[in-house]
Amino acid sequence: MAENYTSEITQFLQAYKAAHTDVEQRQRDGRARLWDKPQDPELAEGFKQARVRQDPYVYQNK
Repeated sequence: MAENYTSEITQFLQAYKAAHTDVEQRQRDGRARLWDKPQDPELAEGFKQARVRQDPYVYQNK
């Protein structure tokens, strides 16, 4: 691929970000609201210990 080639999608995203300068900050805010949560190691360990072993083939009758 040529070094000076820029795809239409990349051009669109660059133009969009130039016109909407707050989009990256809104993306970070949305990620923080939905995904970046503090983790409780004690609670995670309890979940890990409470797991039930799954049979290799779950649809087979016993």
